[in-house]
Amino acid sequence: MRLATFNILHGRTVGDGVIDADRLHSAVKALDPDVLALQEVDRHQARSGSTDQTAVAADAMGAVWARFVPAINGTPGRAYTPADPARPSAGPAYGIAMLSRLPVSDWREFRLPALPLRSPIRTTDGRWILTKDEPRVAASVVVEGSTGPLTVTTTHLSFVPGWNAIQLRRLLAQLTGMPEPQVLLGDLNMPNELPRSLATWRRLIDAPTYPANHPTLQLDHVLARGLVGHAYEAEVVELALSDHRAVVVDLLASA
Repeated sequence: MRLATFNILHGRTVGDGVIDADRLHSAVKALDPDVLALQEVDRHQARSGSTDQTAVAADAMGAVWARFVPAINGTPGRAYTPADPARPSAGPAYGIAMLSRLPVSDWREFRLPALPLRSPIRTTDGRWILTKDEPRVAASVVVEGSTGPLTVTTTHLSFVPGWNAIQLRRLLAQLTGMPEPQVLLGDLNMPNELPRSLATWRRLIDAPTYPANHPTLQLDHVLARGLVGHAYEAEVVELALSDHRAVVVDLLASA
């Protein structure tokens, strides 16, 4: 089974600033995943040509099941409201996506609230600014592989140190009710050392993923709990879009 996670930066290529659905399609096709987790995904945003980026990715990989999970309705950095599953919107939205070309037997989504205070972040030109954190979401699927069910969860945690650890603890508590074995993958916004709350999980890859052109930090992780087999040919992949590299892990059955 091939698992992949990719923060797509709403489909933007850093070098030329272009957001091209064909580049996204080609990138996902090159990854060739059985289960794909995407972060920073646009749906019907003007900046990305009003494209449904989850649908583009689903077509590229031949997914039989795909779900976009909005974290916010509206436009990031401008006017938006936290997405509410009880009041779905067909308008512009931004969040994460999970896609599978394997059968899916269960599906869950989890809300991770934003830090209620503005937080300092450093810009690319070295300045510090105060910015508002956005609400976050997580999604879990139970996929039916050749060796039985596997729970796969993805999220994109806050950029605020400490708050992302709180979000992670809340998520892990909710995952205790999901079937094992489990894999957690996505942009955790946690470089290098992971928090103690992940003590029962093991890394399937240890390699820098950010920034894409010369990665020095691992923000994108694939973690496992239970007998998921062993990882092989785990790698980070530089593609024609985003400021992150994708992570791909192939799983073999346990002996």
